[in-house]
Amino acid sequence: MTRARVLLLTAALGPLDYRVPQGSAAPLGSVVVAPLGPRRLGGVVWEDGSFGAPDPVGDNRLRNLYEIVPVPPVPAPLRRLVEWTSDYYLSPPGSVLRMVLPGVAFADARRPIIEYRATGDLPPRMTPQRTVAIEAIGDRQGTVRELAALANVSEAVIRGLVQTGALEPVSVAADAPYPEPDRSFAPPDLSDEQRAAAGQLKAAVEARRFETLLLDGVTGSGKTEVYMEAVAAALAAGRQALILLPEIALTEPMLTRFAARFGCEPVAWHSGLRQAERRRAWHAIASGGARIIVGARSALFLPYADLGAIIVDEAHETSFKQEDGVHYHARDVAVMRGHFEGLPVILASATPALESLAQVEAGRYRHIVLPARYGGATLPDLAAIDMRADPPDRGRWLAPPLVDALADRLHKGEQSLLFLNRRGFAPLTLCRTCGHRIQCPNCTAWMVEHRLVHRLACHHCGHVMPPPRLCPECEDEDSLVACGPGVERVADEVGLRFPEARTAIVTSDTLWSPAKAAEFVDNVEAGLVDIIIGTQLVTKGYHFPNLTLVGVVDADLGLDGGDLRASERTFQQIAQVAGRAGRGVKPGEVLIQTRVPDAPVMAALVANDRDGFYAAEAASRKSAGAPPYGRFAALIISSEDLEVARGLAQRLGQKAPVLDGLSVYGPAPAPLAMLRGRHRFRLLLHAPRSFDLQGAIRDWVGAIDWPAKARLAIDIDPYSFV
Repeated sequence: MTRARVLLLTAALGPLDYRVPQGSAAPLGSVVVAPLGPRRLGGVVWEDGSFGAPDPVGDNRLRNLYEIVPVPPVPAPLRRLVEWTSDYYLSPPGSVLRMVLPGVAFADARRPIIEYRATGDLPPRMTPQRTVAIEAIGDRQGTVRELAALANVSEAVIRGLVQTGALEPVSVAADAPYPEPDRSFAPPDLSDEQRAAAGQLKAAVEARRFETLLLDGVTGSGKTEVYMEAVAAALAAGRQALILLPEIALTEPMLTRFAARFGCEPVAWHSGLRQAERRRAWHAIASGGARIIVGARSALFLPYADLGAIIVDEAHETSFKQEDGVHYHARDVAVMRGHFEGLPVILASATPALESLAQVEAGRYRHIVLPARYGGATLPDLAAIDMRADPPDRGRWLAPPLVDALADRLHKGEQSLLFLNRRGFAPLTLCRTCGHRIQCPNCTAWMVEHRLVHRLACHHCGHVMPPPRLCPECEDEDSLVACGPGVERVADEVGLRFPEARTAIVTSDTLWSPAKAAEFVDNVEAGLVDIIIGTQLVTKGYHFPNLTLVGVVDADLGLDGGDLRASERTFQQIAQVAGRAGRGVKPGEVLIQTRVPDAPVMAALVANDRDGFYAAEAASRKSAGAPPYGRFAALIISSEDLEVARGLAQRLGQKAPVLDGLSVYGPAPAPLAMLRGRHRFRLLLHAPRSFDLQGAIRDWVGAIDWPAKARLAIDIDPYSFV
């Protein structure tokens, strides 16, 4: 009889032993379906010594595995990555394994998926929900569940539309092969500096050994074209290449650029894919049929058949840190995957994270620099507008010098970009009579007015509501006023000042899919947009040669909140958005509206003194023992019952370890004291780099008896402090 130790796709348990049915084989890494009580759960056959030894179970008590799934086994390097991620981020191994084996991994790729699309015929009886569904679906197609989620209606509504003939079934093949990319299809014309950098990356791929390379190039220096040569080297070796992007909206433009270079689009992996697309992509990745993969951070854990290189584009981006579930940082896990797989990892950025520069300084990363823009283009001129000396008109948000610059660009037929990292129309709605502020019922956060869709929305939990006519507190009529600017309010001001200008609002609300992002890019490149008003979504990845002016509406916004990385994030964000200007033959200009022009980060931006800023920031972090020269961890206790959360947090604080080098702060209510209906308390841990922080936390929380009503989230190396 053969036994198999299986790690199941559940956070509640470690590995369990099962019997392999007679006549079957389940070698290490095999994907299986196993019984757990009355349920059937997926899992992977694992080494006996991993995650500690479970209590021995007699052979006569073992249950049979239901199925050995006919997909390639999860290879040993990926199993080691799962173990490392679980150990470092203190997450259940089953939760990490779920990222390796999403539900589509267990579906037979040979069976087609039935999706539905609109026929154009309306049902005889139209209800409000059917009307909403048909309008939302438009020309899209998907499964019943996907269309119901898209339209925010029940699945019964979608099935009713199918029965009436308003939606028709479409059979979608999930095993169709992807086109084969051609590494010699359209090689780029590289400058001497680009060619030298590309040569280093190609040599690293051809060496087939682990190394981390920081590709540090100014905005517009052609980093994408350079690292594409590393992708070409992986293709030449018959291997796969993975490119991680920080935003789903960047995926579609990047697919187009890769298609122009290699003759076909790469395989995409992100949350916006339909089920059929995800199933096809996963099986092609696992079998090796997908050669170039462009994806969001979750693509990092997929079981590649023969990975040859990992590229993390815009590697400084904080969106690479997962804030729910497993709190991992994709940049750091990418480096560890390269270590386990024995392959090079390329981190590309115009504004590298201080953590990456510290690794260069320590000699662990190789530094490859592209100091100039490609093709003779020059970096834009930057200037600060002191909002104290030159304020906007009353009730307006754009200072006179910025308004004049916008008018000048419109006269010249050039494009402009206004950047404000705040979605919606206004961040706060209050009553002028009693001062009441409209707050989310589920979170300690203000409801944000979105005037384009006539809704108030919480950007933390997603709760939406129509704007009330009366004040909820004093019931005064017409007393509610919008306070502060969002991009929609700035767009209104632009419309009033320049009624002839064609504008585009670019946020995650308007560019909610790769297709929408591609449509936006096409419109700008075709000259159909004069002024772009956008959030951080437009700070990276876009190349618009006719865009010559960037205006930063509120440069001080990111400096609020007490975040230890606030100055670094502000510098990176403004430097990135500034890099959208003057990328063609026309020179660029950047105007930064600020009330603290003498602040070190603003002075460094205007002086284009990146090295000076990073040196000062590094010295400040060293003196405080802050990352990357020290370590933080956060413990967040939450419960729907305030007293349960408070009591558990206090008990945890009372049992805090007293160890040399470890400081424990709290417990205290989290800055976002309620999130999605759960009360939150936080403890913050601080220790030197050499301190075994994970070991201390394991011993500490393991001694606490956790009530069923409470949850504990552990965030190692936190990026969010709310």
